[in-house]
Amino acid sequence: MGVLHAALAGELFLKAIIAKEHPLLIFRDLNNLDQPQNVEISLNEIIENGRTYNFEHLPRLLWVATGERIADPSSFEKIRKARNSIQHFCSPEGIDLRALSLEFLYKNIDPLIYKHFGIYSIEYHEDPSVGYDYVVSCLIAHELRFSIPPDFEVTEIHLDTELSKASKSYQDWFAREAP
Repeated sequence: MGVLHAALAGELFLKAIIAKEHPLLIFRDLNNLDQPQNVEISLNEIIENGRTYNFEHLPRLLWVATGERIADPSSFEKIRKARNSIQHFCSPEGIDLRALSLEFLYKNIDPLIYKHFGIYSIEYHEDPSVGYDYVVSCLIAHELRFSIPPDFEVTEIHLDTELSKASKSYQDWFAREAP
């Protein structure tokens, strides 16, 4: 389910970024909504009958609408294939789905939603009552860069211990970015 949720979150945020440019850009078939009996078309008709672009088209649509590209097309393609497999057939074998979800979200979606909405992905996870320590630990273990909020604080993990297992370049990045 994590792959499906990661892909859905990515889809919704990519569409939101595109819609900031113009709300109608996320719809692929507005010309099909034109009926001879219609004098005007309402927003409700567009929402009820319009079709938005499929997940697979969103990176190109993002580029066309904003001039921005997703940072890691490879992880997008991997999650797209895993999502399709899970949704229509079965879970793919031999793939670390948790790592794939994190990679897709934190390489592609996190930088975009921080840039466009000022949202820090680490603050939105399974169990907000315990903080984001587990998420941070996983990100460090996979050496994934992430947007760090100004009030960043972990209490359940020891950052020094977690970072000691990471590469020097990742440690340097973290030292520059952490408040």
